[in-house]
Amino acid sequence: MITKDRRSARDTRHHRLRRWVRGTAGRPRLAVFRSLSHIYAQVVDDETGRTLVAADSRSKEFRSAHRSGGNVAAAKAVGELLAQRARAAAITQVVFDRGGFKYHGRVKALADAARAGGLSF
Repeated sequence: MITKDRRSARDTRHHRLRRWVRGTAGRPRLAVFRSLSHIYAQVVDDETGRTLVAADSRSKEFRSAHRSGGNVAAAKAVGELLAQRARAAAITQVVFDRGGFKYHGRVKALADAARAGGLSF
């Protein structure tokens, strides 16, 4: 029962956030989702509904270098990987969507690594 309450509270925060955060072709949305054991990030153009770039802690590139996907070090690695893929796709500016999660810990580590990798938001 407690997990349902936590999920509904996060969903409420996420819907409230998404009223204002929109991704366009010129400045797509960087959406973050974290679970207990993994972290996922994708760059989305909301006008066309397409995912332009994605990275997560389950990919082969990530798994070859890291053991766990649910810690701050993993979030940093995913942020760097996402920034690298976004630069290759000529994306430099994004709008950050924290997905209803608090901006600390793994979410903040991913954002800081993406900024260090060349994305601006």
